[in-house]
Amino acid sequence: MENTQQDIWAQWMLNRRFGGDPKLMQTMMNELYQVRDKVLSRIDLQNSGTLLDVGCGDGLIAFGALEKFKECNVIFSDISQDLLDHSQSLAREMNVIDRCKFIRASADDLSAIENESVEAVTTRSVLIYVDAKQKSFDGFYRILKPKGTLSIFEPINRFGHQLSKNKFWGYDVTPVAEIAQKVKTVYEKIQPIDSDPMLNFDERDLLAIAEQAGFTSIYLNLDVEIKPNETGNWERSLRTAWNPKIPTLEEAMQQTLTDSEREKFVAHLRPLVETEQTMRRSSVAYLWAIK
Repeated sequence: MENTQQDIWAQWMLNRRFGGDPKLMQTMMNELYQVRDKVLSRIDLQNSGTLLDVGCGDGLIAFGALEKFKECNVIFSDISQDLLDHSQSLAREMNVIDRCKFIRASADDLSAIENESVEAVTTRSVLIYVDAKQKSFDGFYRILKPKGTLSIFEPINRFGHQLSKNKFWGYDVTPVAEIAQKVKTVYEKIQPIDSDPMLNFDERDLLAIAEQAGFTSIYLNLDVEIKPNETGNWERSLRTAWNPKIPTLEEAMQQTLTDSEREKFVAHLRPLVETEQTMRRSSVAYLWAIK
């Protein structure tokens, strides 16, 4: 059950991104374990080095590092004290607390961490929430020791964003386009397409920012998929928030639609979600760099 006393980051990370669906949670975690392993494959901490996991969230990367590199130490950093507390509790349960440190900090202000103090820096889906991406990379570079490694994963959300007024989640909503636009406006006001940090960059920007920070050996893999998506579960779709800053579809409809508009919109969209495939467009970048 969702804990409404937690901050938005913890609420989303621990519940809202799954729509309360254990099956979706397991599917998503299986995918995220693959991301974790790819991020960690670019670093080597066999000789008891220290890793800083920026925006550690629920500890996916950090705990993976503690398991993979048996003698390493890990600094968990996040803007959410609730998530840091969650990770700290897990670390105690796993008997690795003596190899962990917890620091509340944003990705663009790592001033609490000393210069050239860590062998590796990792992030996963963190820079999409950060306006000052260059400042973040400058900080990563500053705190890495010479020959230290940065390894990150970021979704390139601009690639999959649809501007068509007749599309909603990839479905054709032409008969209810005006109603659909009201719902889309809820999201666009929170995260404007042209200026929100989640949408205003691509893989070329990441490369340029890393180079500007001072990294001289920079590598990037871009994974792009355009493929049919599976038919969906309506109740899960209704109650899933796709990132911490936005409402669920159910909440967005309640905010902006009348009862009759909501009924008409659901009557059109629900059968499409439950019976039709859409084309899924996704792009993610894995970047790693050596200081």
